[in-house]
Amino acid sequence: MLKKLKTFPVLFLFSFFQLAGAQSDISTITVKEESVSSLLEASGFFEVPLQELPVSASVISSEDIEKNNIHRLSDVTSLDASTTDSYNATGYWDSLTVRGYLLDNRYSFQREGLPISAETSLPLDNKERVEILKGISGVQNGVSSPGGLVNYVIKRPLEIRQVRTELRDRGNFLIAADVGGQSNKVSRLGYRLNIAHENLRPLVNQATGERFFLSLANDLELSENSLLETDVEWSRQTQSSQAGMSLLGDTLPEVRDPNLNLNNQSWSQPVVFEGITGSVRWTQKISAQTSWYLLMGMQDLKSDDHLAYPYGCSAEGKFDRYCSDGTFDLYDFRSDNERRTTQSLRSGFEFLTETGPIFHKAHLDILGSSARERFERQAYNYVGIGNVTGTVDLPPNPATNDPNTQRDSSVQEVFIFDNLSWRQWRGWLGLRYSDVDRSSVRTDGSRQVGYHERFTTPWAALSYEFEHWMIYTSYGEGVETFVTPNRDGYTHRGQFLSDVISRQIEVGLRGESLLKWSFAFFEIKRPVVEDQKPLYQIDGEAVHRGVEMESSQDLGLFGWRASAMLLEARRQGSSLSPQLNNKKPVNVPEQTLRFHFSYRVPRTNGLDLSARVLYEGERAVLADNSIRLPAWTRIDMGAAYAFGAKDERTLVQFSIENILDRKYWRESPTQYGHIYLYPGSERRLFVSAQTSF
Repeated sequence: MLKKLKTFPVLFLFSFFQLAGAQSDISTITVKEESVSSLLEASGFFEVPLQELPVSASVISSEDIEKNNIHRLSDVTSLDASTTDSYNATGYWDSLTVRGYLLDNRYSFQREGLPISAETSLPLDNKERVEILKGISGVQNGVSSPGGLVNYVIKRPLEIRQVRTELRDRGNFLIAADVGGQSNKVSRLGYRLNIAHENLRPLVNQATGERFFLSLANDLELSENSLLETDVEWSRQTQSSQAGMSLLGDTLPEVRDPNLNLNNQSWSQPVVFEGITGSVRWTQKISAQTSWYLLMGMQDLKSDDHLAYPYGCSAEGKFDRYCSDGTFDLYDFRSDNERRTTQSLRSGFEFLTETGPIFHKAHLDILGSSARERFERQAYNYVGIGNVTGTVDLPPNPATNDPNTQRDSSVQEVFIFDNLSWRQWRGWLGLRYSDVDRSSVRTDGSRQVGYHERFTTPWAALSYEFEHWMIYTSYGEGVETFVTPNRDGYTHRGQFLSDVISRQIEVGLRGESLLKWSFAFFEIKRPVVEDQKPLYQIDGEAVHRGVEMESSQDLGLFGWRASAMLLEARRQGSSLSPQLNNKKPVNVPEQTLRFHFSYRVPRTNGLDLSARVLYEGERAVLADNSIRLPAWTRIDMGAAYAFGAKDERTLVQFSIENILDRKYWRESPTQYGHIYLYPGSERRLFVSAQTSF
């Protein structure tokens, strides 16, 4: 059945135009933004406000996205201190670290509660909110990273007419439209159309490009108890990506030019991300106590990945950094026509019941999903010696001599959530059973591996609600999958590693009266899989203990919001690499802070001033912690002026990021066995205007 889902976006568009000619007097259901942004669909407990849930999470609303210059997922790190960068290069897909653990771009992302691949550019133009569930999400997502889960929620139909334009320095220009309402002829049919085009002109050199975006969402009230919701989006982004700096031998270099891009050969080509994604949801209210839904999703992605790729120093025998004299080995990397498809089908019941004095609000769901990755042979060819000034022009070598890896995944899952209430006490139970069948093989037929495993991931919490605050404690487990490489020299080639189970304990407090605040104390233990040929095995664990703090307050003319995380992350129990015990993980700061302040200027009829401070503590560059990035602080400032009638409002915003123009290394990820350094952006200017009509 999942194979048939490929055709549903076309059928949906055809149905939309057919329905536009029908007659009815039933009005479309609309939901106000303030009620939507208080929910957390990723939690698994539908329609329970975030303030009542025993989890730590962030909900980035569409208003937050527009006001804070958020253009891609990595930009949310400016709002939430629990999230930090991880190999976020200009022109490439986004990666996110939560609580010090890197999210898996293949298994830690959802859209409308369905699994998707995040190995692409994911536009935010039609997103009502971005939900970030922090910590182990095994019961919500099955096999996934212990860092958390990201879920994208689509804008649903409502009466809206907006045009947004944005101009950044170097001529980056965005124009977008957001239009919604009801069909003139079909009062029961609601629609939401989003269109965007952007000329990409970042401050990073040799990284220009453009992107296009189009989406359509529809709601159709079939009856008083039946609602059909559909959406489809298409996007295409073409942009040259950024090749990072690295250590020079054993030295951490200074940030001389934050706009330097070593992907600057005359033959460098852009990375192309194109995709179509959509979903269909049918919700049926069976009785006052029971409702049922059916949800189908599809994602079809195409990518062309290109890079003049600096990697290692063969002259000094160090392949995780550049040479001491500032030279490096340069490769011509090209992987064209990458195809990634994901299809899913989910169905579930929500029912209300009582057992004695205990009230239950439960969900029982089933989910089937399949993912398929298909690649052609790639080019990964040595072309010569480059340097960190970017002044050497080398000849290309585009021959596709290197095999790639094809992957298939099929997952069948059953999961249940139960929210039990008794007076001020609440119990929260979750259990997920996953049947996972995955395989991979090189394009030349070699290194074939596969496994079929079954996992059960539990989660439980207990909370108590006082008049203005609540306290909770929870325990959860998560699973990750690893297979010994099917290559010569490994002791157990192709063997599945069992028991890669992460465990989390969390205690939280949350309140809201004059001040909105929350604290979460957590400990996550994750087994470390060590690849030291001929061994490939679990070797100790990574233990992350920390506290997250968030608070906000609106005092009329003044408003502020703060987010902070203190994290103690250590490697423990390693026998293969005992010298790394009690060391910090690479690219993870121990202290992060985000502080936002706003001031509504009196007697100006709509003028707001704002400031933002971002701080991240030092982070380890090497696993032995012998080299570290210094801590950094960034200060942003802005102003916004709103004018016009309520229904014809225009908002003009001006902001400056890194107003002091400080130079610093933003992050130091180790990617594909190589250490990269990415600088913070130099001072940037943003001007935008949004008009409702």
